[in-house]
Amino acid sequence: MQSKSAIWVKCLAVLVLFCGGLVTTTAVTPPTVAHATTVYVTRTGKHYFYNRHDRGLNRAKKVYAVSLKTAKQRGLTLSATEKAPAKRRTVKRVTRKKVTRKRTAKKVTTKRAAVKPQGTYTAGSQTYHVKVVNHNNPGFSRATLSTKHGAWQTYGNLDGYNRATAANALLNRKLMPKGQRQALVVNPTAWHNKRIKTGWLYNRCHLIGYQLTGQNNNLKNLITGTRQLNDPGMTTYENRVAAYLKASPKHYVRYRVTPVFKGHELLARGVKMQMQSIGSNRIRYNVYLPNTQSGMKLNYATGLSKVAG
Repeated sequence: MQSKSAIWVKCLAVLVLFCGGLVTTTAVTPPTVAHATTVYVTRTGKHYFYNRHDRGLNRAKKVYAVSLKTAKQRGLTLSATEKAPAKRRTVKRVTRKKVTRKRTAKKVTTKRAAVKPQGTYTAGSQTYHVKVVNHNNPGFSRATLSTKHGAWQTYGNLDGYNRATAANALLNRKLMPKGQRQALVVNPTAWHNKRIKTGWLYNRCHLIGYQLTGQNNNLKNLITGTRQLNDPGMTTYENRVAAYLKASPKHYVRYRVTPVFKGHELLARGVKMQMQSIGSNRIRYNVYLPNTQSGMKLNYATGLSKVAG
């Protein structure tokens, strides 16, 4: 028969075992990651991480889960990103007072052409003047500025004296020729050409330049013009239009050239050139170019000429 003290010792041992079982079976969540037993490493890295999605592992091709003991045995140290996690940046919201402004109608101003026409051209000792008409406003009707039907060109019929009248077009890159210009063989009215000190007096001047439409030996598109009227006069504007058209297949230019004759004269006094780019004012001109040549006196009735006295 056991003594009371022996029975008390046995009861105390059972109680200890019971309490120990409760402790070992109760799940305890570590208060910090420092108490975790599993860490994450890479094959060749020098650090270990508690957090699998730590930014220090973003570029790792493969991540391994190992025990903390194993990681330390390999000589790995805790990553700096774990030691000092980035502080979350707080952005203060600034509330602004709503200011009610009165709407005022903006004044719409029409932009002038990007390149202003030069009023005077000088080549050596020769000077050629261009007159700007109506502040460079070409004055085309809205209907003729439509691109709905694409590019087009028309040439007025010769008048009763076989003189060219007017040439109109809606220019686009599609109308521009791809080949070289052939020699001109037809003679417009007042064609009495001759050599002068600076070269040939006259040129067969296209109302709409060949480089824009490909029209060549077309009497409806030709007049007798001095070298100065042709170049630098008309060619200067034609080159600007050609460059604009070549820049984009979507570019269009409304274009009109009208020779100005006085009475029954066969030699034009000059030409009026009007042009407007569609949808912009990159090309916007209305100019009068006189059919004159420095140092020469022209007979506009016939086209004959002599050196100015």
